[in-house]
Amino acid sequence: MENYITIKNDAETEQLISKSRFITYLFKVEDEEEAKARIAEIKVLHKSANHNCSAYTIGDQHQIQKANDDGEPSGTAGVPMLETLKKEDIHNVVAIVTRYFGGIKLGTGGLIRAYQSGVTDTIKSAGKVIIQNALLYHVTLSYDQTGRFEYDIADKPFEVVDQTYTDKVAYSIHVKAEDIESFENFINETSQGQAEIKKEAELMLPFPV
Repeated sequence: MENYITIKNDAETEQLISKSRFITYLFKVEDEEEAKARIAEIKVLHKSANHNCSAYTIGDQHQIQKANDDGEPSGTAGVPMLETLKKEDIHNVVAIVTRYFGGIKLGTGGLIRAYQSGVTDTIKSAGKVIIQNALLYHVTLSYDQTGRFEYDIADKPFEVVDQTYTDKVAYSIHVKAEDIESFENFINETSQGQAEIKKEAELMLPFPV
């Protein structure tokens, strides 16, 4: 897969517009079946709402895209939500906006703005990460090497995810595919060539945008 941007966390926000209550949900999803399940879940949760509009985009190139106005005038809810996800370059996410009608009609423009702003605000709340090709490394060092290593790696774009202490110290480290050469050079320099380095797995992992 190509690198792609998605939300860091699932999120929920709420806004009141002309007495209508709009609740926006964003969920990370891996496939269309999961997106549909999330939509069904919110429809059950808010079965008394006037509308549960939705949009999702799946794939590193937005290969699957769907939008549903759920009774709102055509093109005023689902499509603006979908276009907002795409404008923000968000992938593998389903957006659902629940509306409890407050008695005041917003008009076409007002509806579009309400549904767009709900998604935009919730993306800000969720945060963004980039999913990148990466590798899991295991690096084993003697105890006398760990002080310098832990100090130096704190300023590097490599993520230590686990440590195991036996007669030596073993570190599990996530490294972006593009940083492999610099990582291996860093380990060799820091340990003076004495570290044990093993590539364990290729992964798709989230990193800060």
